[in-house]
Amino acid sequence: MIVENLLISFGAETKNFKAGEVIFHEKDLPLYYYQIEKGKIKLNNYTEDGKEFIQNIFSDGHSFGESLLFVERPYPMNAIAIEDSLVFRMPKSSFLNLIQSNPEISLNIYQCLAERMYYKYIMFYNLSFQNPVSKLKLMLDYLKSYHDDKTPYSFQIPLTRQQLASLVGLRVETVIRTIKQMEKDKIVKLEKRKIYY
Repeated sequence: MIVENLLISFGAETKNFKAGEVIFHEKDLPLYYYQIEKGKIKLNNYTEDGKEFIQNIFSDGHSFGESLLFVERPYPMNAIAIEDSLVFRMPKSSFLNLIQSNPEISLNIYQCLAERMYYKYIMFYNLSFQNPVSKLKLMLDYLKSYHDDKTPYSFQIPLTRQQLASLVGLRVETVIRTIKQMEKDKIVKLEKRKIYY
């Protein structure tokens, strides 16, 4: 989203996070803009019984949590590194100065926030489905929408079955059975445990 030299010129630093390390906790106050140089980060919550609900997964070049820099509210989710990650971290005041002095960056931020809202609308709609095939198909359609080649089986799903389950609110066993059924119905193709849609 924001080029490296601009981030650095406005005071961003890079931080290494090990797989499983928490970047921020639910109820922390947003103090930084975060952008991934390399790695994968998930935003999640845990239910009262400890079940994980993944809100989103971000990778190289993506920012996360920035919408909360515009309101005085705590994070409603956690950010956790899925793999070893290198992340730019810029203080909130520096980030606000950067977007005020660079209108083209503001437009990028608006576009990013609009994409995130679109994703949230898709996920809210997904909650209305009872059928696991419909839930997974909607998620796969969304993921593939960013892929240029729309032909069947041209897109490798970049998520584990556990991550898919946590994203759509199903048990991992249900996702495994549903993926097998989707393969029989020729909706997906499985090769060496990879899912192609």
